Amino acid sequence: QVQLVESGGGLVQAGGSLRLSCAASGRTFSTYLKAWFRQAPGKELEFVAASRWTTDSTYYADSVKGRFTISRDNAENTVYLQLNSLKPADTAVYYCAAVRLYTGRYYDAREYDYWGQGTQVIVSS
Repeated sequence: QVQLVESGGGLVQAGGSLRLSCAASGRTFSTYLKAWFRQAPGKELEFVAASRWTTDSTYYADSVKGRFTISRDNAENTVYLQLNSLKPADTAVYYCAAVRLYTGRYYDAREYDYWGQGTQVIVSS
């Protein structure tokens, strides 16, 4: 069973940056599809980014393209999300997620089997 723990959230000013990390346990985690989702207060869970190791592919929501970058360090069993040029609209709890098999529906939270507890990002104006 895979366990995920997020960290790196905090309070930043608009235009600032943060780097979130998601540390995982599990022998086969390195080949899993990994993703970040977020949920703002009173809003639906939203796809942010995903990383497919087997094809070295990444996917991003339109709202974060050019500003956020997903990356991974398989030796450390960790996935990262670099958040640049932050906006108040980015304020949310950010969740790391993973699944062993890629279905093509990387944007669908229902496809992911493993989730972290979330880390809070607050962007002030």
